[in-house]
Amino acid sequence: MGRSINTEPRGAIDMTLHRFNNMTVECIQGNIANQPDMDAIVNAANARLHTGGGVAGAIHRAAGAGLEEECRPLAPIRPGMAVITGAHKLPNRFVIHCLGPVYGRDEPSDELLAACYRNALLLAEQKDITSIAFPSISTGAFGFPMAAAAQIALRTVMETAPQLETLRHVRFVLYSAADQALHARILKELANLK
Repeated sequence: MGRSINTEPRGAIDMTLHRFNNMTVECIQGNIANQPDMDAIVNAANARLHTGGGVAGAIHRAAGAGLEEECRPLAPIRPGMAVITGAHKLPNRFVIHCLGPVYGRDEPSDELLAACYRNALLLAEQKDITSIAFPSISTGAFGFPMAAAAQIALRTVMETAPQLETLRHVRFVLYSAADQALHARILKELANLK
């Protein structure tokens, strides 16, 4: 069974954390482009790996123009795929770019979303990354319902964890307090099933 720790807010950040064997999984409210203690952050990318809006826009703006230049030869990517680049001006070592499914168009959307998380985790493992921060992939302009996406994301992390030896810390960085609370509740429910 996972161990649950509910911490007091750190400044404006609420956090819920669970430990499973040798991996820590946590859900916080914050800015995905400002996670200096993480080896890698994940970009909810578009197929062309361009700057875009939302998470992709925030990450590209913080990383600087070099990120888009490095991305150019890796594009286009398909839903469920993950590719890795350097982090440029971000305080991390890497950015892993995932293309989530557009809800109602890219099918099977549940499997494609799970593939995003699984492929990002496996890519992190290949690069000896010890810590990674995810946004909530596909829940913005791509329209995936937040509760369903959270279930898929957290379940995929827990199911993939036994294959991971280097990766020890997975963080979900959510934009709103409501999204953080939803992820924290689902994480707790899944931890109690272990």
